This record gives sequence, structure tokens and C-alpha cells, in this order.
Amino acid sequence: MSVPLLDLRPQYATFADELRPKLEKLCADQTFILGPAVEEAERALAAYCGTPFSIGVSSGSDALIVSLMACGIAPGDEIVTTPYTFFATAGAIARLGAKPVFVDIDPVTFNIDAAKIEAAITAKTKAILPVHLYGQLADMASICEIARKHGLAVVEDACQAIGAADAAGKRAGSFGDFGCFSFFPSKNLGCFGDGGLVTTNDEAKAKRVKILRNHGMDPQYYHHLVGGNFRLDALQAAVLSVKLPRLDGWTAARQANAAKYAELFAEAKLLDTVQLPSAGTGRHVFNQYVVRVPRRDDLVGYLRAHGIGCAIYYPVPLHLQACFADLGHKEGDFPEAEKAAAETIALPIYGELTEAQMREVVSAIAAFYAA
Repeated sequence: MSVPLLDLRPQYATFADELRPKLEKLCADQTFILGPAVEEAERALAAYCGTPFSIGVSSGSDALIVSLMACGIAPGDEIVTTPYTFFATAGAIARLGAKPVFVDIDPVTFNIDAAKIEAAITAKTKAILPVHLYGQLADMASICEIARKHGLAVVEDACQAIGAADAAGKRAGSFGDFGCFSFFPSKNLGCFGDGGLVTTNDEAKAKRVKILRNHGMDPQYYHHLVGGNFRLDALQAAVLSVKLPRLDGWTAARQANAAKYAELFAEAKLLDTVQLPSAGTGRHVFNQYVVRVPRRDDLVGYLRAHGIGCAIYYPVPLHLQACFADLGHKEGDFPEAEKAAAETIALPIYGELTEAQMREVVSAIAAFYAA
């Protein structure tokens, strides 16, 4: 049996009939830039994330950039972040001329180790940029406390974590000055291309992001700031409005699949070989199901040869990327991030995955280690 890493077609079939009239109306009205469809999505997404304000933007990467711009980040500033994440996190910092200052990760959650942040703060530090990796919150209580102590902004990279929450139910994107989300098609809530969101609890900050996302205009053709074209398309907003009410159901299916994997790996007596992800005490939304394994690269080759979808997120930590060579890092600087990069593999977890498919995945892994 072939098992894809992700198959979005079954999900699309559940909402296609509701979506088509919305798209047809947009085409008939020719209202593609901002407008009512974007405002409708923004209201619903703000309510879902537990913030009074949300601003639709063009991608998760642009959400990070415009949020840092709204914080006043300038060349020479330092931003504390993680070396183990998708490139956009540090890329957004570098694009503004600021310096990413890396802090190693917690080996269990793969998120930034909050206990190590304070030692990385200098007089040039202006913000902390934690990532809620794979759908699990970073230690936001500690991070926000450190930020308050040192007068720093907090920009949450929640691009993989819409709906994730702490034990009290407080959701990703509602802790810091800004929360940043991606609606890339493979995300738990994805649109039909690129899309993103910025959340905030502060009205003035929300207004600033809205101005920045539209070339710094307010009103039209009057520019108080140098912004960019960071607008969310109305077509993508319509997709999000139709999909959002279904998100909790899709998340519950991912969580159920994670629980089933735990049962299957236990049945296969693989728990001493395969380290499963920890759900922690909050709400893990499992954007990815990432396990640690020995002989990772050999396993990846074996699974792919047997039709099992898998991926490595991420094979090279950011401090060792060629474009950041000028930061002067070397192997061994962030050992937990490097270890995770060498040992982890993502397995299929999407909500429509069947038990039979999960059994196929676990059976293939068991066969590899039994050989």
C-alpha cells in the first residue's frame, strides 16, 4: 500500500460545494484586493485565535516581516530566535538588516529552550521570536516574562500552530505583541496558494500592520511609512472562511491519528527505537508528526522505496546554512538543534489518514529495524 505524506484531495471534497458559490461571487463582483471577503475572514480568525485584532497578509513569511517592521526593527538590531525551524523565521530578520541570535532547542518539544534565552540578550536585542514548531507551543509564560523584564517585543512564529494552546486554553498568537500564521496549502488551515495572518491584542499595533501591508498608505496615496505589498487576496480569504469552521474537526482527527500511532508503535515493540513526539500539557495540533530514529537517512530511503511518504524537517539547522556563514557559527554551537536535524523524520498525520495506512507506515518501520 502506498501512503502519501499528505493528500489534500479528500479534504477538498468535503467543502467544495460550499466554496464554489463564494468564488463565483467574487469573480462576478471582481473584488479581488482586500474588501468584504478579507474582512470576514479576519473577524473569524481573530475570534478563533483569541485576539481582538487580526490582519490578513500575503504569506506567513510576510507576516513575520511586517510584524518585525511594526516593532521598528532596524539594521543592527538583534532578535533572539531558534536555529531549528523553517528558513523564513531567520530570513525575515535578515531581510530587515537585523541579526538573528540563535538559542538552542529543548530536545523534547524541539522549541527554543526558554532557560537559555536570557544569556543571549545584549544591549542590541530588540525582540524574541519563538517558533511553535510542528504545532506545539513554545514556553510562552517564561518567554513573555523574560521579554517584560528586558523590555523586548515578542513576535510569535505560529505558522505551524493555528489552534495550539497552553494548558489554560490560551491560543498561539495571543501571547506576544504579534502572532504570525501561514496558510500555505499543507498547513492545518491552508488556502489555495500563499496566505498569512498577523494577530495582536493592541489596536494601535493592528493599525500599524494594516498600513504597512499596503505600502504604508493611509489614506490612499498618502504614505507615512515605507511598507510593502503584503495583502491577503480575497480569493484566498474566501477559501479560509469556508475551511475555518472545519478546522477543529480536522485537528481532532490529527490528534486521534497521533494517539493511534502511539498504540501501533507500542504494539510493534518499537518504543525503545522510535522516540514519539510529546503532546505536553497543552493542545498540540500536529501540523507534523515528527519522531526521532536511529539511522534516519537509511530509514528515509527505505520508506520512500516502499511507497511510504516521509520528510525531513529540517536537515540543516539555520546556524549552519551557507547564507548565515557571516554569523561565524560552527558545528557544535547548538548541539540539540544539530541532533534533531540528524535524527528526526516526519510521518503522515493528515486527518483523512486511515488506520490501515498508519499500520502500513509502522509495519514498514518495523521491517526496516528488523532487517
